Amino acid sequence: MGKARIGSVYKGIPLVTYLLLLSLAMEQLIGQVLHKRYRIQSLLGQQKGRRTFLASDLETGSSVVVKLLFFAPDFTWDDLKLFEREAEVLKSLAHSQIPKYLDYFEVETGLGKGFALVQTHIEAKSLQDLVLSGYTFSEEDLKAIAKQILELLDYLHNRQPPIVHRDIKPSNILLGDRSGNSPGRVYLVDFGSVQTAIHQGTRTIVGTYGYMPPEQFGGNSTPASDLYAVGATLIYLATGEHPDQLPQQDTRIIFENRVNLNPNLINWLKLLTQPSVDRRFKSAKEALVALERLNLPEQVNLQQGTLSRVDKPFGSKVKLTSNHEILEVLLPPRGFHLGLIPLIGFAIAWNSFLVMWYGIAFASWNSGGWFAALFAIGHLGAGIFLIWQILFTLFGTVKLAITPSKIHLQHRIFGFRCFPSQTAVREHISKIERTSVSYKKDSDGDRVRVPPEINIWVGTKKFSLGGGDVLSEPELDWLAWELSGWLNLPIAKNG
Repeated sequence: MGKARIGSVYKGIPLVTYLLLLSLAMEQLIGQVLHKRYRIQSLLGQQKGRRTFLASDLETGSSVVVKLLFFAPDFTWDDLKLFEREAEVLKSLAHSQIPKYLDYFEVETGLGKGFALVQTHIEAKSLQDLVLSGYTFSEEDLKAIAKQILELLDYLHNRQPPIVHRDIKPSNILLGDRSGNSPGRVYLVDFGSVQTAIHQGTRTIVGTYGYMPPEQFGGNSTPASDLYAVGATLIYLATGEHPDQLPQQDTRIIFENRVNLNPNLINWLKLLTQPSVDRRFKSAKEALVALERLNLPEQVNLQQGTLSRVDKPFGSKVKLTSNHEILEVLLPPRGFHLGLIPLIGFAIAWNSFLVMWYGIAFASWNSGGWFAALFAIGHLGAGIFLIWQILFTLFGTVKLAITPSKIHLQHRIFGFRCFPSQTAVREHISKIERTSVSYKKDSDGDRVRVPPEINIWVGTKKFSLGGGDVLSEPELDWLAWELSGWLNLPIAKNG
């Protein structure tokens, strides 16, 4: 169909007049049979240039949904591209919770030609209709609905090419009848804004305000864009208010003071709705794993065994602060303890020995004392290291900071940095390791105890906390649990 043919249909007709005529034409469609098969029954919804009808398939006797696209005065060729893409995508999908493609054909009305897309009809109410009717969702309902949506997105995003819905919102998610403790089966409908990897060149801005992430306003969409919309939808279910009606701070939706939810679930929703795409979950699968961890408050799965959840041990001086963006851990000085006495004694003896050698060297410099001086200088480093160990144990602090972009570990004594800082990119963090006490042989073949610690692996780089018995076993368990929950990573148990 050429542009001239389409333009001649409504040439010179004002938009308001055309829309009125189109509405009358749509009313006249009720009861008519399209394509010698589909009898139009009622109007379900309407958008720019589109009308959606409930119809009866005369061949099968089943109810179907017929979407019609008409060439209204405000029609653009992107509208046709999206309509054809919706048909193309639905034809490629086979999922029981997504409408099934049935037919695609041209239609003729009194105002000219258009196109029709036919798909299966799902008998269920939308989340928006349920909220408007006064239905309220419990925290368990929210988790169950979120799980099903994320599983659907995992299916779509892992297609080849990946499929991004781009218009997830309460009116496009249907919920079947409640069954037992389940809120009902979730269905995802209206693929009219869908995008695939092969169509990313089309920078059409589509979506619904309040549910669209910031990058989508620029015509850019990724699988993480759908995750934002899922989070905004869940916030609507929890608050009963559309996200665009809620306050914002730095483009982030502020909803936590309007809900009575578990803090872990609130933080999970904050991660879903991060304005910056780099700070959101990277995939539906990652978000799903994090969600399922919220349902296991008493234990974390380990590679070997389980680690029981523990609160911060009574009397611990470790300071941990965190929010949805930043986590900081400050390990205070260990202070004086009995295990320090042998180290102090050895340090005194060793450095006294070196002082004695310096005395010998200066007293007999002209008769070979320089050799004793060289010996003392060669072993000076060991003496300084012993003194530093004692001072750091008494006064040194360790600070771990994980920001949206990096992980940073720093050792300080009297406010001065005493070791080179460790820094790495946060997104490369791959594993949290909680070690147990182990033993190894030193250079003399003696059996040496290796204290337990927490290791955060970033590629081949290791960030260690609590080594040298700085932290007790309960403190290590608590910190491992906190890091695991905040980073959404399992704990690998070593030893």
